[in-house]
Formats: sequence, structure tokens, C-alpha cells
Amino acid sequence: MHVQLLYFDGCPNWQVAQARLRDALVAVGAVDVVELVEVTTQEQAERLGFRGSPSVIVDGRDLFWQPDAGVGLVCRVYSTPEGLGGAPTTAQLVEALRAGAGG
Repeated sequence: MHVQLLYFDGCPNWQVAQARLRDALVAVGAVDVVELVEVTTQEQAERLGFRGSPSVIVDGRDLFWQPDAGVGLVCRVYSTPEGLGGAPTTAQLVEALRAGAGG
């Protein structure tokens, strides 16, 4: 499983996402190695299909992909059980990782 966390430095939420992602990977029994990919230009964002910071990519697939989300250097917003947040919860990451591994 190749896990990437795409982010841009202007958005602090990637650090929370990184910690939760590592916890989620441990919970599903995967290696907790996360490749950090800093997105620094609009051109790079477009090339990567970067839908905001933080974005969790597993084997080339955005785990929380939304077709209507724009591409660019913005902070991403996630719908969580607690309301809108800057990162998915650990439980949401576990669920997405398990769903991704199954299909």
C-alpha cells in the first residue's frame, strides 16, 4: 500500500491529518509509512489533481475524492461526525482504508 499525504504549507491541518493517518494505518494493520508531498504551485496542484490540503492518497486514489471539489492550493474541509473539520477523523480514515483495500 503506497500512502501519500498531499499538503501545502499554508494550511496547518495536514499535521493533524498526518497523526490520524498514522494511527489509522496501525489500526488496519498496515505499515505506517506516509510519504509527505508538499504541493507548492498551482501547476503542480493541477498535475496531481490536488483538491486541497490535506489530501490522503492511497495507491494513487484520493480516499475522500469529491467530483465537485476544485483543484488548487486551498485548505480542504471534511464532513465529520463532529461537524466540518480540517481533517478526517481517525475512524473515517480507518473506514476509508478498509474500503480501499477491499475494492
